Amino acid sequence: MTPALTLLFAVAGGAAVGNLYYVQPLLAVIAASLHVSNSTAGLLVTATQVGYASGIVLIVPLGDVRNRRRLIPLMMLASALALVLCAVAPNFAVLAVAMMLVGVTTVSGQILTPFAGDLAEESSRGRVLGIVFSGVLTGILGARIIGGLIAQVAGWRTVFVLAAAIMVVLAALIGRQAPTLPPKTTARYGSLLRSVVTLVRQEARLRILMVFGMISMATFTLFWTALTFLLSDPHYHYSTGVIGLFGLAGLVGALVAQGAGRLHDRGWSNAATGAAWAVTVLAWVFSQLGQVSLGWLLAAVIVLDVGTQAQRILNQTRAFALSAEARSRINTAYVAGNFVGAALGSLAASLLWSAGGWTAITATGGGLSLLALLLWAVTRTRFRS
Repeated sequence: MTPALTLLFAVAGGAAVGNLYYVQPLLAVIAASLHVSNSTAGLLVTATQVGYASGIVLIVPLGDVRNRRRLIPLMMLASALALVLCAVAPNFAVLAVAMMLVGVTTVSGQILTPFAGDLAEESSRGRVLGIVFSGVLTGILGARIIGGLIAQVAGWRTVFVLAAAIMVVLAALIGRQAPTLPPKTTARYGSLLRSVVTLVRQEARLRILMVFGMISMATFTLFWTALTFLLSDPHYHYSTGVIGLFGLAGLVGALVAQGAGRLHDRGWSNAATGAAWAVTVLAWVFSQLGQVSLGWLLAAVIVLDVGTQAQRILNQTRAFALSAEARSRINTAYVAGNFVGAALGSLAASLLWSAGGWTAITATGGGLSLLALLLWAVTRTRFRS
């Protein structure tokens, strides 16, 4: 796992997962363009996350039985086609279906991650995965920035055209540069999928990490989906370009969190996980104050992303350590839980915003984060580090 290949994996993973998030700063613009309400437009995020969870379950396990040098570019090209369909969608229903297809096909980032874990040396796996994860997280936040700016200049459909072009270029680079590793197993597809369930049933630590991941993604998506509504409401009344720029604050948090991988290599991942959840709880306090104060809101974005991204790096690195022979299937279980949480978070954002506005959002996010901190305190002895 050379530095150049690590960087390519980070960029490719970030671009792939970023496809899920271009739509978030565009919700108000899409709602006006396609003549639907903001709450209805928020369902596009839900559709994307449901599609992504399906792709994680049905496609990512193939990483243990297929040549990933071919599988990853194939999924990137399929994602490019789905993005083109988003760009030409004539109405909301077609766009929702297209966004679900984007979710299903853009799983290449989650095939790349265990691939990086297999290529990395044991002593540096946390550092390498930290870089790749940070690329993925940077892609999530960068997608919001780029999506908002491009939409303001050239319209929301152009965002999806450019995203499709990026996928085509990266598919070519991965196909040329990635090495070939032998399959981990020769199991048939049905047995492969069943083995994911077996891993979850037999490994209690994986189930705990899945719950952490689910809560983390639910609160993260809850915040960023509702933030679009808050920033476009009468108090702030920001344009899509300005809303997208809030991703810069989150990007700071993602880059700071990269060091979590090194903490794992030093044997400190258990304590760091508890600290990350405590930071996340604090971020939701800042979020409530941010309803009327831009300074507190920016602080909330940074602190929430530090806590959330550190959790994700630590959780996935610890999950990969459970079995070297089944990393793609472990990743399937872990990330499927994540994006079930993300789908619930995006759905809850629309419902809570309609019911109680930003206060309902922050109360729910803070309560879930506190619950996760208590779960960490109860289960921390199950992990050696």
